[in-house]
Amino acid sequence: DRFLHVLGIHGDPVAARKRIAVATRNGERLGADAYGYKRAFSYTPNKEEKDWLAENAVAGASVLDPTAGGGSVPMESVRLGLETYANDLNPVAVLIERATLEWPARYGGAVKAVVEELGERLTAEVRKRLAGVFPDEPEADTKADGYLWARTVVCPYCDGVVPLSPNWRLASDGTGVRLRPRAGGGAAGAHAGAHDAAGPRVCAFEVVHSLAEQSEGTTARGAASCPWADCGRVIDGDEIKRQAQAGRMGEQLYAVVYKRRVRRRLKSGAYGKDKWVRGYRAPRPQDDNGAAIRARLEEKLPEWEAYDIVPGESFPEDSNDDRPIQYGMPLWRDMFSPRQLLCHGTGVEVFREMLEADRQAGKLDEMRQAAYGYLALSLSKLCDYNSLMCVWHSYRAVIGHTFSQHDFSFKWSYAEMAPLVTGIGYDWAIRQTAKCIGELVALVRADGGQGGKGKQGLFDGGEREGAVAAPPPVAVTCKSGDGLDHIADGSIDAVVMDPPYYDNVMYAELSDFFYVWLKRTAGRVFPELFLRRLTDKESEAVANPARFAGRKGAQALAGKEYRTRMAAIFGECRRVLKPEGVLTLMFTHKAAGAWDALAMGLIEAGFVITASWPVNTEAEGSLHIKDKAAARSTVFLVCRPRLAETGGGEYWEDVEPKVGKAVRARVEEFERAGIGGVDLYLASFGPALEEFSRHWPLKRGTPRPQPRNRRQAALEEAWGRYAVVPEDALDAARREVKRRRLEQLTHLEAGADLDAPTAFFVLAWDAFRAPAFQYDEALRLARAVGVDLDKEVVGRLGEKKGNDVVLWDSGRRAAKGALGSADGSRGMIDAAHHAAHLGRTRTLEAARDLLAESGASGDRRFFAALEAVLEVLPVAGALGGGAAPQGGAAGAGGDFEALWGLARLYYGEQIDEPEQLKLWREETETAA
Repeated sequence: DRFLHVLGIHGDPVAARKRIAVATRNGERLGADAYGYKRAFSYTPNKEEKDWLAENAVAGASVLDPTAGGGSVPMESVRLGLETYANDLNPVAVLIERATLEWPARYGGAVKAVVEELGERLTAEVRKRLAGVFPDEPEADTKADGYLWARTVVCPYCDGVVPLSPNWRLASDGTGVRLRPRAGGGAAGAHAGAHDAAGPRVCAFEVVHSLAEQSEGTTARGAASCPWADCGRVIDGDEIKRQAQAGRMGEQLYAVVYKRRVRRRLKSGAYGKDKWVRGYRAPRPQDDNGAAIRARLEEKLPEWEAYDIVPGESFPEDSNDDRPIQYGMPLWRDMFSPRQLLCHGTGVEVFREMLEADRQAGKLDEMRQAAYGYLALSLSKLCDYNSLMCVWHSYRAVIGHTFSQHDFSFKWSYAEMAPLVTGIGYDWAIRQTAKCIGELVALVRADGGQGGKGKQGLFDGGEREGAVAAPPPVAVTCKSGDGLDHIADGSIDAVVMDPPYYDNVMYAELSDFFYVWLKRTAGRVFPELFLRRLTDKESEAVANPARFAGRKGAQALAGKEYRTRMAAIFGECRRVLKPEGVLTLMFTHKAAGAWDALAMGLIEAGFVITASWPVNTEAEGSLHIKDKAAARSTVFLVCRPRLAETGGGEYWEDVEPKVGKAVRARVEEFERAGIGGVDLYLASFGPALEEFSRHWPLKRGTPRPQPRNRRQAALEEAWGRYAVVPEDALDAARREVKRRRLEQLTHLEAGADLDAPTAFFVLAWDAFRAPAFQYDEALRLARAVGVDLDKEVVGRLGEKKGNDVVLWDSGRRAAKGALGSADGSRGMIDAAHHAAHLGRTRTLEAARDLLAESGASGDRRFFAALEAVLEVLPVAGALGGGAAPQGGAAGAGGDFEALWGLARLYYGEQIDEPEQLKLWREETETAA
């Protein structure tokens, strides 16, 4: 209890989690303090607690994170007063680590004041140089808040200039845009940009105030629709890309977001604080100054290119996401409109002039260098919120940033910030950075670095009120995690790391967006971080198939390289750890291939997994109302150096039962702790790998079974038929979880009465709690159940879409003609879905009659299937007392409602109330 209190956990997070889950189902938000206490990381242990911690746990301990990223792990280490080593290969991450770990502790609140002073100077000069770039608003007491643009192409059939947008919504109250296509004759002419889109066939725009008045979107699934009534043709995606790559994609302003000042008079008669109310208007001709902007930019570009002010680097052709190139953005600076680029380039220009002036004046001490580092991050924040990839969030009425997703998805329409307006743009970015500095300083310096009295802080010496001791040593380095030559052998007590997640995120590819700008700002202050043209992708520990493009088995080669690189990083961790040291790593990836690579890397590096724990770490939300499966838990693996060979010479056939036993022993414990769904399968991987690693190395006594599909064949090709790999242990874990879940869902021994297709359907909904999930995970579940995924699931129970499998509800299956016989001869899920479809489209009585005529209702296997299906399908809103399932889960929710109604009316003796309904009711009552 005391240890938890030191960490900042001052209540019962499990009980709080249940309250949050109930509130989420009911569409309620409990606010920032939903747990009943402030966020744990914001708590600073007092001197007595730090003394207790040193005496009982971690006196003088040193902590290393070799892949530190944004720095949350080393931040916790620093918070507890430990000697800390943070490293990352990526310079952007390392700059952020310095800004969060080093500078606040070293300089305190003084650096914030310098950042604010530099920010004011930069903002004033940028405003002066960019005067007139943004037209004034037409009405008094109003200011621009954003400009909404649609990218445009020329219709190849009628020469109309087509504005591209998936919808024309502006606000959640129904405010939006109606297109007014202007008819005319002749071609629209050359189309270098929307600013040239003055041809006879162009669209005007009108702001309307109801959904019914809004125009339909002009883009869907990569294609466009011509809005002219006399044309209306579809413009295919290839034509759009051709025009974009030829430089003929333009842009057209379709709405301006503004704020109107409302003066508030107090009872005293004096004016109070002004209130600003958001509004929307259609564009005027005066708003379109694109020709002048392009002329101004063309005048500046030669100078900026000569002095390296704006990025000239090309977007990599071997990237995993080549959409910028496909849509006519071959250079990194092409991700910005001419006006955006003019603003960002001017910001860099002024930054560099200020920096050089301070350098020449001898004012550039270490603290001022840190302040310029923060200022560079502020300018990067502006790039993130003012690019061609920023969209207008109509429900929140805000501009979204570039990386709302981990990719470079093309945006048909975009939102442009008004960066020169007082209070937003440059003011906002610098204010946000200063706010962050203040919060970081408050975490580590009780007096804000100014001295004087105050509450005890992280580095408070404790001998007098407000005394600030030196922070613990923090070393932030930028190098490969397998070459930590600055750390001595056997000197680290604990390695704690959140390693790169296989193929989930291509960190280096994404961070180039920031790197090319930071190189031109922060790179002038910290040149050692920005020596390369782009970030280092060759040394990055990710499964990057783009590196093997054009080679057979690129994905498998990428996975092998990931395993090799992670093994090298783990090997370096093994070198620097003390003999009694511990390595704890956290992993959330659902794909077993990622786990296989990670576990093999650990084992090859000389570690044995000694403990594992699933920890509920992800944002709470009802997975039943989402379309895509998601894991909420992170599995923590605790590893120690293998001091001697503990295994060797054993056969997998002898060890496999021990793996199953280890999983069975822990799964029940995990369930009691509230772990379920896909998280339960992930949690089972931990004990399976524990047992597996204890017996390593292993071999097979009999060859691996003949592969049933290409993925299994690739596994055999990579490892050999007699090889044993962590994937074998993960398969054993899945089988144990499958067995236990079927026993619980059907209340029958080992689920013996569920046929394979029905078991797959039930376990898929039970595990993923969403209709869509990864094909690879579906394949592994099918293997555990004993069903042929491609023959017995795809085309019958669902479909393959991209890299996912999507399960169908009864209506979708009926529409596809995919329902088998109502007698359940192909699988009892067919009988259940026949009944659900009739119950939804006709009557429950008709569903009962069909089941009686087919004989299904006389078969106990049908009731086992019905019982299991009712435990896993999303509960309809009215029945569960919460929000109704949405999106792809809505049809499945309708199936639940029909089947539960059928069970209550006609099969009360055979079917009990689903446990999930009882649990929801108990949770709601407990929370109340």
